[in-house]
Amino acid sequence: MQQMTFTELRIKTNELAKMLNKGREVRLVRKSKIIGRIVPEKEDSYKVIDAEKLEAKIQKLRLPKLTLEEIDRRYRAAMMKKHGQGISRH
Repeated sequence: MQQMTFTELRIKTNELAKMLNKGREVRLVRKSKIIGRIVPEKEDSYKVIDAEKLEAKIQKLRLPKLTLEEIDRRYRAAMMKKHGQGISRH
């Protein structure tokens, strides 16, 4: 594990990124004391989504196709229900 001061952190951000990409942890030093560490993100924490499977699931929901006018009408109806008659119509 390598150490890096605040000054080095500001100046050598590219070097920090390279170390993190290689999977190395970096200790952060301030006034000769280790105050924390910067840890690379684990690759398995990101989930890859299959676009075809997602599209199939969306199609399975059979959501209605809405025009912009219908979306606006539904939105205004919901706001009227929530907030009352004080809403302007632009």
